[in-house]
Amino acid sequence: MNMETVAIVIFVVAYALIISEKVHRTIVGLFGAMLMIILGIISQETAIHHIDFNTLGLLIGMMTIVNITSETGLFNFLAIWSAKKVNAHPVKLLVALSMLTALCSALLDNVTTVLLTVPITFNIASQLKVDVKPFLMAQIISSNIGGTATLVGDPPNIMIGSAVGLSFMDFIYNLTLPAILIFFTTVFIMVAMYGSKLHTHKELQDKVMRLNEKSQVTDPVLLKKCLFVLAITLTMFVLHSTLHLETATAALTGASLLLLITYTHNEAMIAKVLSKIEWLAIFFFAGLFVLVGSLVEMGVIKQMAEVAIEFTEGDVFWTATIILWMSSLASAFIDNIPFVATMIPLIKDMGAMGLSNLEPMWWSLALGACLGGNGTLIGASANVVVASMAAQRGRPISFIEFMKTAFPLMILSIIISWGYVYIRYL
Repeated sequence: MNMETVAIVIFVVAYALIISEKVHRTIVGLFGAMLMIILGIISQETAIHHIDFNTLGLLIGMMTIVNITSETGLFNFLAIWSAKKVNAHPVKLLVALSMLTALCSALLDNVTTVLLTVPITFNIASQLKVDVKPFLMAQIISSNIGGTATLVGDPPNIMIGSAVGLSFMDFIYNLTLPAILIFFTTVFIMVAMYGSKLHTHKELQDKVMRLNEKSQVTDPVLLKKCLFVLAITLTMFVLHSTLHLETATAALTGASLLLLITYTHNEAMIAKVLSKIEWLAIFFFAGLFVLVGSLVEMGVIKQMAEVAIEFTEGDVFWTATIILWMSSLASAFIDNIPFVATMIPLIKDMGAMGLSNLEPMWWSLALGACLGGNGTLIGASANVVVASMAAQRGRPISFIEFMKTAFPLMILSIIISWGYVYIRYL
């Protein structure tokens, strides 16, 4: 076998093991990455180059901020406050948390959003004694839909905007409408799916309604420090392109500042906070980046994209359709960042070869790459983070369990996106 075939075999076997859950996905990701390096498919230096340290830094920084903030009782406060706003009704709560997640994901990145909202979800489910999984599923899917709507919501959008020169308002103008339509369609279906299962007792609802949410804040001084740092961090996220800073820099700056003003000499608390970082997810991402980077280096992803584009013979309608569906299906199983990085120069080359109307291609790529992440449990960073947090809390979400619900919803979102692209641009 040539090196390209070996890389494909390792990649397929790794994903098969992840899907089967016979071996923990972190072990699979790391061992698969090491095989790629040992067999000479990718050098160690190149492998390190393919690891997206911006993603890892963002995760570590926000996990640190969230872990310190959790010591204040803020998440218990928000859990009770939000439950009381909908009279502790589980179905209404699912809709409310989904909307909160989608809105936050549009303004922040979706990983940060789930890091902030998932602890709230666990607290609410615990108070009402209802199954937390429907809420987690809804939040994962909502985070990826919300992230589709803006320039800063999802890494593929940041990459496309940077490469093409599209502004924050360009994304609002072109992608917010389909994201809203897809969100409400998805939530409606999820309420129909889970509504009959989300029941609690009237006495538990009454008990929640009688709770004093303000009493849940155990350390007001620390809370003020956390909110101050969080405000600075979120401002840096919104202005990161103006400030010429990566999102990881913003997150790690906030994390280090919060550590500085809270636990300056308290080594035990520093160790406690850092030990609660989802290290399994961090190392899984590192291995996955190397696995996908190996396929990029072997030219496999580029060949797939080229074949698909050549198949359309330059027709705008079919090219946009192929890009939308190919990017969504690929992003469900392959990290969308290297895929989008490969597609951007190919679409630019199509313009150089005489294809005049590239606008449908860019929006098809953005919609497909972002929404495709809802297809499987490893399709997007937020999915993996939520799965890791759920497993640590004793409520693991299996690959197949997630896919049975999410993949059909992802296909429906792409059908809606295809109709939108056709009506608006074609």
